[in-house]
Amino acid sequence: MSGAGPRVLVIDDEAQIHRFLGPALAAAGYEPLRAETAAEGLRLAATRAPALVLLDLGLPDLDGKEALARLRAFSAAPVIVVSARDREAEKVAALDAGADDYVEKPFALAELLARIRAGLRRAAAAAGEPDPGGVVRLGLLEVDLGRRLARLAGEALKLTPREWELLVVLLKAGGRVVTQRQLLTAVWGPAHAEDAQYLRVYVGHLRQKLGPAAALVRTEPAVGYRLAEEG
Repeated sequence: MSGAGPRVLVIDDEAQIHRFLGPALAAAGYEPLRAETAAEGLRLAATRAPALVLLDLGLPDLDGKEALARLRAFSAAPVIVVSARDREAEKVAALDAGADDYVEKPFALAELLARIRAGLRRAAAAAGEPDPGGVVRLGLLEVDLGRRLARLAGEALKLTPREWELLVVLLKAGGRVVTQRQLLTAVWGPAHAEDAQYLRVYVGHLRQKLGPAAALVRTEPAVGYRLAEEG
């Protein structure tokens, strides 16, 4: 394929990453854009309107999290952090700052391409303004947002109000990881933003009620959770 599809902006100061990702993205049907500094990346993001951004956190002119904050001031494009920083705090900070996902270096190309496809699907769904009262299905799980009802293999689940809210927040993230702080703030309010143990208890309860569909609620260790099917 010629790479004439959606633009993917790669902001990374490693030349070898660009030598590898440029042809790989083009072969997968994307139009790669290259930036080796935060300043160049922000300029390209503003002028070329990429469909998705791959962002390294260790940039030479500006920390990646600050670059992300500046990007979010004018762009809603999905951002996948691609970084060698493996500290959980770095991942959480990036996600809280507005990143949609993260992949650690070194990464498998197939995994990165899958994350890109997922990010673009979420962006397309968000742009389409899906019916807030619609029905969403994930495997055996069916969630009727309008009727505030969840079914497992056709049988209604007895969820508490908090369990329902937790499920809906994860569902609306469309497979994106939601940090512990984001979940706690959305479901219980800012006063509970640090109550990670509290959240683990409720996630455990939700998984128990989901039974054979419990694996849909995936844990991102020390970061948060996502709701997604395998693959």
